[in-house]
Amino acid sequence: MSEQSPRQDFPGLRMGRPFGIPVYVSWTWFLVAAFITFLFGPQMAAKLPDLGTFGAYGVAFVFAVLLYVSVLLHELAHSVLAKVYGLPVRRITLYFLGGVSEIEKEPPTPGKEFMVAAVGPLLSLGLAALGFVADVYLVNDGGIPEVLVWQLWFANLIVGVFNLLPGLPLDGGRMLRAGVWKVSGNPGTGTVAAAWGGRVLAVLLVVFPLATMLGGDGELDFSNLVWPLVLAAFIWMGAGQSLRVARVRARIPQVDARALARRAIPVTSETPLSEALRQAADSRAGAMVVVDHDGRPVGIVHEAAVQATPEHRRPWITVASLAKSLEPGMVLPADLRGEPLIDAMREVPGSEYLLVERGGEIYGVLATADVNRVFTGV
Repeated sequence: MSEQSPRQDFPGLRMGRPFGIPVYVSWTWFLVAAFITFLFGPQMAAKLPDLGTFGAYGVAFVFAVLLYVSVLLHELAHSVLAKVYGLPVRRITLYFLGGVSEIEKEPPTPGKEFMVAAVGPLLSLGLAALGFVADVYLVNDGGIPEVLVWQLWFANLIVGVFNLLPGLPLDGGRMLRAGVWKVSGNPGTGTVAAAWGGRVLAVLLVVFPLATMLGGDGELDFSNLVWPLVLAAFIWMGAGQSLRVARVRARIPQVDARALARRAIPVTSETPLSEALRQAADSRAGAMVVVDHDGRPVGIVHEAAVQATPEHRRPWITVASLAKSLEPGMVLPADLRGEPLIDAMREVPGSEYLLVERGGEIYGVLATADVNRVFTGV
């Protein structure tokens, strides 16, 4: 339903790489496939009485599979257009309530944001239109193909229209975000507006069917609220996550490498840890950089390893044994700040980074823990 998602460590079964994009099926899909099969089995039996019970449920299962193929095409539309715009796509995962495309960066302009969001619902509505035409003119004999085509075009119509609703995490919410972003010039303002739109939608999804039930003359059947409640909970949680992301992004400009850097002292690899700590204390430094005999930095003494070393052992342990070798991505310009700094740290995850001036001189050490504290409480 949404084209962006947090990373998941165990996405599910890998099904292929269309357009170079890994596609996974979550184990929760099998629960939904079973639910759809048992829900539509009796309907298939009524429409196709010659099939028998087993055959009818088999057709219902085929419908469940084809429905998720439609969802996959919806997500591929998001992902392929994102790749056309130069945005990295990590993977697509089909799961309980549909699918997600893990696009690793936000579109740089509101226009591209709008297009990446809109292309999914447009594809679903296009599939619905093609299915409708096929249902009317091509497969109208009342057999299995017509029943499947009818179910699929109607389902795609529902998916397309539902995803156009103006609230995050739905595609319509991202379209609303793009519009507010365009008008206000601030993507964060767009996110907040679209997230609150999602919360309003979540409330309406429950209030409207409940009011309809209470205003009717028949018996109240609260089982009719199960799916509205599930969808409302999904939208409410997604909107809340979007608000948290907006608050995080609002603090990104405060992330300044120079301002957050710890003063560092150079130490040679054979220096005992106790001596290095003494020198750091005398210099009021918060980090130690291992240098070779020509003064070139070769590693950063790992703070967690230092803290884990008992004090009585520190005179007998050299700093080299507690240092992490410097990879190219762990040496950053000292003047980085904001989004470029976050992107550089994301490129090569680590606990400490060496900051250097343009001429290569050591400026200090940037600890990931210090950057994370900027976002504490968000």
